[in-house]
Amino acid sequence: MRKRGMTWTFSAFQSTMPLTWRGSTSHMDSSWTERLAKEIMKEMGGHHIVALCVLKGGYKFFADLLDYIKALNRNSDRSIPMTVDFIRLKSYYNDQSTGEIKVIGGDDLATLTGKNVLIVEDIIDTGKTMKTLLQLLKQYNPKMVKVASLLVKRTPRSVGYRPDYVGFEVPDKFVVGYALDYNEYFRDLNHICVISESGKEKYKA
Repeated sequence: MRKRGMTWTFSAFQSTMPLTWRGSTSHMDSSWTERLAKEIMKEMGGHHIVALCVLKGGYKFFADLLDYIKALNRNSDRSIPMTVDFIRLKSYYNDQSTGEIKVIGGDDLATLTGKNVLIVEDIIDTGKTMKTLLQLLKQYNPKMVKVASLLVKRTPRSVGYRPDYVGFEVPDKFVVGYALDYNEYFRDLNHICVISESGKEKYKA
C-alpha cells in the first residue's frame, strides 16, 4: 500500500491501528506551528536560544518548528543566535512507564548556563519525565527554560505539569505516528492515531 509516495511496511494497518482518534498533521506547518513559533520568539527572542530536541519522537515537530523560528529570526530587526542539541529520555517499556528516567546524549549541559533553553518534546503524558528533566537543567542555571510539546495527554495520572507551548490535547490512549513510536514502529506515519490492543501485542518488545 502506498500513500503520498510512502510505502507502508505494516501489512495489517487497519486492524493494528484502528482510527479511534486520528488527526492529519499536514496543516501544522502553515498555521499552528507558525503561531507557536511567533509566541516562542516573542517570549524568548531577546537572548541566545538553545533548542533542545527530545529524541526520537520529537524530531519531526522539532524540525518543523525550527524552520519557522529561523524564518522569523531572519526577518527580524536583530538576529538572535541559536544553537541546537539533542537528548533522549528513556522511560517506557512497551506502553508502560518504568518510573525511571534516563537522560541519554546531549553536549555538556554546563553550556546551558545563562542561555534561553527551548525544550521540544513529542508528548507530555503524566508529566513526570519532563519535571525530572527540568529539575536536572536547573542545576546549570539557564536564563530561561520553556517547553513546547506537540501533544498533551488528558490522563488522571497527570502530576499537574503543563508545558508552556501546546499543540493539541489527546485522549488517554497510546498514540503513534508523526515520529511517535511503539517500540520503534510507526514513526513514519504521516498522521497521528491510537494503536489498538492487538497492535500492542503484535509489536511488543
